[in-house]
Amino acid sequence: MSKSDAVANGLAGAGGGIIAQIITYPLQTINTRQQTERRANKKKKNEGSLDSAPAPGTLLQILQPILFHQVIKTEGWGGLYSGLKPSLFGTAASQGIYYYFYQVFKNRAEAIAASRKAKGHGDGNVGMFSWLVVAAIAGSLNVLLTNPIWVLVTRMQTHTQAERKIMEGKKEVLIREASESGLQGSDLQDKLAELDSIKPCPYGTLHAACEVFNEAGITGFWKGIFPTLIMVFLLGALAKLGATVSTYPLLVVKSRLQAKQEIGGNSSLRYSGTLDAVTKMIRYEGVLGFYKGMGTKIVQSVFAASVLFMVKEELVKAYMVLADKSKKVLLNLSK
Repeated sequence: MSKSDAVANGLAGAGGGIIAQIITYPLQTINTRQQTERRANKKKKNEGSLDSAPAPGTLLQILQPILFHQVIKTEGWGGLYSGLKPSLFGTAASQGIYYYFYQVFKNRAEAIAASRKAKGHGDGNVGMFSWLVVAAIAGSLNVLLTNPIWVLVTRMQTHTQAERKIMEGKKEVLIREASESGLQGSDLQDKLAELDSIKPCPYGTLHAACEVFNEAGITGFWKGIFPTLIMVFLLGALAKLGATVSTYPLLVVKSRLQAKQEIGGNSSLRYSGTLDAVTKMIRYEGVLGFYKGMGTKIVQSVFAASVLFMVKEELVKAYMVLADKSKKVLLNLSK
């Protein structure tokens, strides 16, 4: 396999990833919102009262038709495609980088195995451990280079959700202050209606980037990098469906860290890092909090993977056919 084959696999992976992303993006948006929904379980009376979170896993929650309807009703169909542009760029870059480096390191591993066989060591085949190393290196390079893009995508997918949470907090403060000051019912309703009339401000890629930088500086673009790198190694060793189930808690933690942190007085909904997020999720939401939206993710992952590999293989075949024809044309012209 030559370097041109690595380029072919990189371009094909990028093309397949883009098509799969466009088709499954609404599911991805819903899944990200499920993962970043921070609603603690009811606590003891002496710790204050918090809303309870529904236990995940029912058939209704797999596709979350209610959440789909809510997004479409409040944000229109465009709400299901929030952050699509940077996501398509990220997908093209991610798949292209992964498959390019995977092919490069695969070629290198096969060359080493062939060289060892020529020297009387081994049978010329690349071992399973070597394949895992190749996949892990390619995946790690992909994560390190493209993580900033996915931070922005997560922000854009969850912006409206975060704004809604902020507005709910303002309403709670207003109601509490009204009860303390004896504000009349009509005045309170007018103030609540005024808050309801406020629409989320336009939120584009540049806005998201500025927000991330203002919150955490340049390192903010690599939030969630540690759980993502852990997933890279685990994904290389497990089957797709099994990997989705076993690594899903890491995916939830990553999304929580990348999403805009809740603004309000409840510190249980804000995370300073990976360990803080894991600790607070266990304390306030329990183990089930790590599996929010998993049904949606399984559907999206399997569907997207099927489309990706199908399109990628066809694009590789088309590239090889065109390359072969080009060589023949050049040979005929040189005669």
